[in-house]
Amino acid sequence: MWTLWSCSKAKNDAVTNDAQPLVIAYYAGDAAAIQSYDLHGVDQIIYSFMHLKGNRLAIDNEADSLALVALINQKIKYPQLKVLVSLGGWGGCETCSSVFSSAEGRAEFVKSCVEVIDFYGADGIDLDWEYPAIAGYPGHEFQPADRENFTALVQSLRQAMREDLVLSFAAGASSNFIENSVEWEKVMPEVDHVNIMTYDFYGAGSTMTGHHTALGSNTFEKRSAVQTIEELYKKGVKPEQIVLGAAFYVKTFKNIDSLNNGLFQPAEWNRSYSQPEFETIKSEFDFYWDEAAQAPYAYSTENRIFATFDDQRSIESKVSYVLNQNLKGIMFWQLMNDHKKDGLLKTMVNAVKSD
Repeated sequence: MWTLWSCSKAKNDAVTNDAQPLVIAYYAGDAAAIQSYDLHGVDQIIYSFMHLKGNRLAIDNEADSLALVALINQKIKYPQLKVLVSLGGWGGCETCSSVFSSAEGRAEFVKSCVEVIDFYGADGIDLDWEYPAIAGYPGHEFQPADRENFTALVQSLRQAMREDLVLSFAAGASSNFIENSVEWEKVMPEVDHVNIMTYDFYGAGSTMTGHHTALGSNTFEKRSAVQTIEELYKKGVKPEQIVLGAAFYVKTFKNIDSLNNGLFQPAEWNRSYSQPEFETIKSEFDFYWDEAAQAPYAYSTENRIFATFDDQRSIESKVSYVLNQNLKGIMFWQLMNDHKKDGLLKTMVNAVKSD
């Protein structure tokens, strides 16, 4: 596996990135909760999410405004930290296709972004439109022209924003997204990096169990982070602009046969758990490691439940891949799903900063 990655990097003429990889956290909590987390070693935290109100980027309510202010205030304690606002998320971009289909809509949105960033003292914006030009949240509009309109949106934002501000976007990890949602050759020169959502490979719509956030290889069953990144390389995306995604939450499936300890078996969706929630039922499971996927999984014989997740070992494996490929960094969804002390974030930071 490691040989495969090394050969892959040479094949794609990856540019050596001497900078230490970034650690990027998404945060969907409130103003109080952020005080309980240790953000040492975190380079960016992304407030999740703001949405469209008409054509403008808008914060939803007073509580969300206070949460963003609390994040901004963390920069006093952690001077290295950058705080970004974000648009959208799953289910959060209902009108994006129509708003960004016109020059007027894009211009008003861009103006509002600059105003929001300046007002709160944020350090940039992450676009999380799920998804341009392909189906995303059920019932949300999408059209082929979204692809070109996303390019125009990014170009307008880059032109309007100060040079020191960060412009990034979250990208789906499917071949469908890579092929149809983004004009990579036009978008990537305008942004600092892309956050690849290399998780949710299996979930509520799946009929089989599997690893929802496998690192894997470029030939791994169904989908893996390596396969996604190989496809990005083929689109000309440079390693130093790619941020790999990790998942701080556990997905479970029920009524699963015990064959292969529940892995790759006919499935019925159960639910997701945060790391602390899963800790309360952990004793019900036996735990396993899939070498090909570089991913853990667990199975409860008594309850016939299958679980897929990231753990300390898989986080360390992902960081090793980031370092081996000279990627821009590693990100995760999301901080509120982690333990407040000695969680996966600590593992991630230690692995990155020990290089």
